Amino acid sequence: MENILKIISAPDNVAIVVMLMLTGLGVLAAFWIAIQNDRRISRCSHVAGETEQAELLKEEKEEKVHVWPFLACKEFLAALIVMAGLVLWSVLLDAPLEEAANPTLTPNPAKAPWYFVGLQEMLVYFDPWIAGVVLPSLIIVGLMAIPYLDPNPSHTGYYVLARRKWTIIVFCFGFSLWIGLIVIGTFFRGSGWMWFWPWEAWDAQKVVAETNVDLTEFFGISSRSLLGGLLGGGVVLCYFAAGLSLPYKLWKKKSPASLEALGAPRYSIILFLLLTMIGLVIKMVFRLTLHLKYFWVTPWFNV
Repeated sequence: MENILKIISAPDNVAIVVMLMLTGLGVLAAFWIAIQNDRRISRCSHVAGETEQAELLKEEKEEKVHVWPFLACKEFLAALIVMAGLVLWSVLLDAPLEEAANPTLTPNPAKAPWYFVGLQEMLVYFDPWIAGVVLPSLIIVGLMAIPYLDPNPSHTGYYVLARRKWTIIVFCFGFSLWIGLIVIGTFFRGSGWMWFWPWEAWDAQKVVAETNVDLTEFFGISSRSLLGGLLGGGVVLCYFAAGLSLPYKLWKKKSPASLEALGAPRYSIILFLLLTMIGLVIKMVFRLTLHLKYFWVTPWFNV
């Protein structure tokens, strides 16, 4: 417990802890508003047509109020609370400033700023160009594109859950994944970028003998051979093929109308993004438990 409190109370990490708490509160507030809107929609279900339901839902919202004094007073009060919190923060905690940069002394661990710690953690599991370019681009651009892939534009402008289950699931999974990578890189990676549980002290002299193997080497096949490349590629391709086909069959059986409204291009993009993010989690689990380095080894890239 003492070591956990020491990590959390470090000046570098206090801001991250506060950010995580505020992010969680914001997400919970958004879900609460979405649940309330779903209840309003259910009360308006007797009206035919989604457009009419949306208009009736907007009419059920609270009456409009003037900016002054209602909104302005709340914003002024929020600004005072934030300023008081920052003053209190600066008094109680020292700024995390270190000595002048020394080219002969490298900090251990050398960590990127919090917004790049997740990317630094991905470098443990993938090649640099995949972890530093491909995956961050897919995650960030994919999360930005998910709202535009929604086939139901009638309920825009407010939060809902029931009408946007798939897009919300994919977005929340990707968002939680990125937050999780930041948490792991900040609180679980210590000296030498080794894994330390929160109750373990960060020992700079700790040495761990680790042997990383590729997938095909578990079966006695060299990952650099043609057979190893075919086997690894087959595993990766079967994963994406099964991940795209199985949900399609289940979705078509339970709700063919919603699947038809979504369309094949949108379905493929959403499932590809979800499978890519799930694949990252799978790779992390296999690397941390079985010391698996790569599933698929090729002359051009390693996955």
